[in-house]
Amino acid sequence: MLILLSILIYFALLFVISRVTSGKGDNGTFYRARRQAPWYMVAFGMVGASISGVTFVSVPGMVEQSDMTYLQTCMGFVVGYFLVAYLLLPIFYRLNLTTIYTFLLQRLGKYSYKTGASFFLLSKMAGASVRFYLACVILHQFAVVPLLSTFDLRPSTFDSQLSFLLTVVVMVLLIWLYTRRGGIGTLVWTDTFQTICMFTALLLIIYMAISQMGMNIGEAVQAIAADSHSRIFVFDDWMSKQNFWKQFLSGIFIVVVMTGLDQDMMQKNLTCKTLRDAQKDMCTYGFAFLPANLLFLSLGVLLIMLFQQQGVTLPESSDQLLPTFIGDNSIFLPKGGPGWVSIIFVLGIVAASFSSADSALTAMTTSFCVDICGRPDDERLRKRMHFVMAIVFMVFILLFELLNSTSIIDAIYVMCSYTYGPLLGLFAYALRMQKKNPMHRMGECSDRLVPYIAVASPLLCFALELATRYLFHYQFGYELLMVNGLITFLGLKVLSKH
Repeated sequence: MLILLSILIYFALLFVISRVTSGKGDNGTFYRARRQAPWYMVAFGMVGASISGVTFVSVPGMVEQSDMTYLQTCMGFVVGYFLVAYLLLPIFYRLNLTTIYTFLLQRLGKYSYKTGASFFLLSKMAGASVRFYLACVILHQFAVVPLLSTFDLRPSTFDSQLSFLLTVVVMVLLIWLYTRRGGIGTLVWTDTFQTICMFTALLLIIYMAISQMGMNIGEAVQAIAADSHSRIFVFDDWMSKQNFWKQFLSGIFIVVVMTGLDQDMMQKNLTCKTLRDAQKDMCTYGFAFLPANLLFLSLGVLLIMLFQQQGVTLPESSDQLLPTFIGDNSIFLPKGGPGWVSIIFVLGIVAASFSSADSALTAMTTSFCVDICGRPDDERLRKRMHFVMAIVFMVFILLFELLNSTSIIDAIYVMCSYTYGPLLGLFAYALRMQKKNPMHRMGECSDRLVPYIAVASPLLCFALELATRYLFHYQFGYELLMVNGLITFLGLKVLSKH
């Protein structure tokens, strides 16, 4: 009951913020916040928006198998954010874009433009739905099921699937309600609030883990540094996914593609008053990723140490490391403690999940109205499509629950990584054409073939990955994104010669 009450208070605060910041609720506010957002608020909120509920659960458990090597990727992130700030943002601001895919229309043509927007919508809907599905599972487990047991409701009297359905419907409708008027103008402020809640929850959980081990903060830092799981760099094994150069270079391209070429992530950056403000925003939260992820990984090391100290077997799934620590049946926390820890944990999950899901819903609405329908000024269409996107979002989440297969979820994540490759190739080629001849556009005939190149590229990458794994026992990691983009780029270059 306390968890539910805490969540209700949390959402009440979100609605208050939404009401105060939504303004007239017109398209100018919804799409770009009238370009009046303070850059430091955007930067702080973007940290939370970039960290989903999946990150909150999965990154601490990541250290069990790969230590702290994920920080190598985060180092690449910092470089990637500088590239986006000084390569892409000047172009987007100079052209005064509402959606970044309009750039493809100006440089390559209509079919390239629609292809880029469609790949974004597909990958964002699938990826955001999976992330939010996993968050709904945790919310259902820690908030709804205990509530039902309070009223002595058993599975025989209340269908658990129906309760999960209601959880999903309520959560998605809450997102729709507090974003439907202000859109991105509201999210700049609600994301700031949610980022504060998320990091507060994370720091409190770390403190609880340290307390259970009988350490102070200084001793905990020394213990983490001395632990074998604190390894960060891997230079000696070129075949490993954790090799430094693979992780570092992949981190650069991940940011360029999944931030710089992603409407969801860029829409908030385009709300800053000036290009200089947007660049300060981008570089600031780019640097923030290192300490943020260091905290998550440090929590993972502490939890493994705590499990070993208590002689408790680690969970089979690394994703269960944190939930096992804070669950109501936890053996680590004092009697009466787990309930409060669960509240903190659930609020952290809610903050992380909603700050990424609400921006995804807003960005998909923006891209569909502006890019697919070509009606950026139609306020009625925007309101309708925002609701439709919420319904589709809901359907995707429930579909994952119906399939109830981890392999399906993993496949969706793999698909999303594949679909960003064509975006990388499209924008790289468009930037090259801009430098060569700003007035030149790809011919109509060649432009019509772009969708086929964009679809063929991920398929070729999939075949290449299977072949290298079978023939050379080499397993691609994040670097497959670069290969995917290169194939798309070369395909476009071949087309341009005809």
